[in-house]
Amino acid sequence: MTLLALAAPRLVVAVLWFFTHWFRGVFDNILWPIIGFVFLPTTLLWYSAVNHWFGGHWTFWPVAGLVIALMIDLGPVSGRRMPAKR
Repeated sequence: MTLLALAAPRLVVAVLWFFTHWFRGVFDNILWPIIGFVFLPTTLLWYSAVNHWFGGHWTFWPVAGLVIALMIDLGPVSGRRMPAKR
């Protein structure tokens, strides 16, 4: 289940990349989407959503969404786990 949760944003990025024009014009070069795909896929999706849905304007809600996306992406890295219930 955990692997599916970690793979879901990457799967969405791959589908959007190969079957739509979602990322066209969002990034200047190919390096940033590749880095985003590997390290911060949810943040990559939110950044591109802000460019499409909010016209690239970083007001309160886009920034709040960015913070949430970063928390989702960086959450598994923290290494904290819930203690096992016995």
